[in-house]
Amino acid sequence: MSPGTCFKFIFFLAAVVFLPQWAGAGQKPQTIYVIPVTGTVEPGMAAYIKRTLEEIKGEPDSLVVFKLDTFGGRVDSAFEIVETISGVPKERSIAFVEKKAISAGALIALAAGRLVMNKNTLIGDCAPIIQTGEGQKEAGEKTQTVLRAQFRSLAKRNDYPEVLAEAMVSKNMEVYRITLDKKIQYMDKVEYDDLTVAQKKQITRKETIVAAGELLTMDDREAFDLGFSKQSVNNLDQALAFLGYEGYHLIVLEETWSENLVRVLQPFLPVLMLLGIGAVYTEIKAPGFGLPGIFGIVCLGLVFFNQYLVGLAGHTEFLLFLIGSLLLGVEVFVLPGFGAAGISGLVVIAAGLVLSFQGFVIPDPSLPWEGQLLLKNIGVVLGSCMGSLLISLFMVKVLVPRMSKLVKGPYLSATLESSHADSIQALGVRPGETGVALTPFRPSGKIKIGNRRIDAIAQGEFIASGTPVRVVSVEQNRVIVKQNMDDKENQ
Repeated sequence: MSPGTCFKFIFFLAAVVFLPQWAGAGQKPQTIYVIPVTGTVEPGMAAYIKRTLEEIKGEPDSLVVFKLDTFGGRVDSAFEIVETISGVPKERSIAFVEKKAISAGALIALAAGRLVMNKNTLIGDCAPIIQTGEGQKEAGEKTQTVLRAQFRSLAKRNDYPEVLAEAMVSKNMEVYRITLDKKIQYMDKVEYDDLTVAQKKQITRKETIVAAGELLTMDDREAFDLGFSKQSVNNLDQALAFLGYEGYHLIVLEETWSENLVRVLQPFLPVLMLLGIGAVYTEIKAPGFGLPGIFGIVCLGLVFFNQYLVGLAGHTEFLLFLIGSLLLGVEVFVLPGFGAAGISGLVVIAAGLVLSFQGFVIPDPSLPWEGQLLLKNIGVVLGSCMGSLLISLFMVKVLVPRMSKLVKGPYLSATLESSHADSIQALGVRPGETGVALTPFRPSGKIKIGNRRIDAIAQGEFIASGTPVRVVSVEQNRVIVKQNMDDKENQ
């Protein structure tokens, strides 16, 4: 072999052995972002998912995994999350059910392009529930219709059995798995009954998947068998390996401190409203401005701050809160007592609170839960106002007087209940002094004695202006006068 041929052979071997490694070394690993979807589905979760997807929007080659463990929650928040996830291309989104995806969680799971489930996990049961005076009950057909349409839309988008997706919402659906022309199909009882006799004869197998009166809820094996889940796995790494991802870089997008605060405060917002409004009302009834006013502003501020972070409270709600606070300030510092300004301030603040708990001003008739949410929010705010009023009255009338006995004095043991000023010394008026009526007496009026103008009351008669009068008596804070007949005769 010539030296030239030998050199070419060695170069060829080096290229075969090392070129793939050099090429692989130059490639960046696949970036996979994991977004935990855990706990109650509520506005805080919707804001968190929206924020994380906005952050990675500029990375078109990245993959997003939604790791689910939730029993569901608010329908409006679930719809907002679904809309956010639907903005991610199908090939870039995966729903991984770590433990459970029930109710609104099932809706979120079906929004992703692909679904993989851990072993012994559950998905389904998305019947909408509303709270009534008789307890929880299933929402009406209007709400179910909207939910079914959303499930049907997601099933079409991601190639899931549509009728089975709808069966997660309504109990009145009976669904069969039918083998027709060697193809497996899913149809509800209504569609099956519409088949012709000839079509029914071609059916080689019929199996009831969802019985009437039941909601479709699947474990991981059933979800795989019915065409929802791609595979049952033991962990996320197995799920990604099954889908063909290797050598990836995994990044978990955790909630920020403010999002954690929002999630923590969300269940306690009615309590914060109760305490805040009660403290503000107590401040109005008390002289000056002190600790109750500061405490009330902090509590109500936390409510608005919480709702602002989740995107429900904006400039309108803040403006209403500011106007209400200004009206209360006028009531406390400018006007005596509690009147129109104070009442108007509380009404405006209450309106701002109601709007801060929802993402709309006027409910959309096509979304029935918005009207229900509005009524619920009004009830929560009004209930907090009434409760805070009762708490404030209890504190002012009962708690504060009793606390004074527990705190060391010194205190005055005597009261000023029956005390009064001595009018003779205070006014310098004595019985027998004379003067002139400055105003008509019917029966009260004003008199002038020397250079002093004094309020007085006529004794059993009307006195015209300019009539000479004489002080008959001084009783506590009242000066009693009558016409001075001697001066009248001398005139």
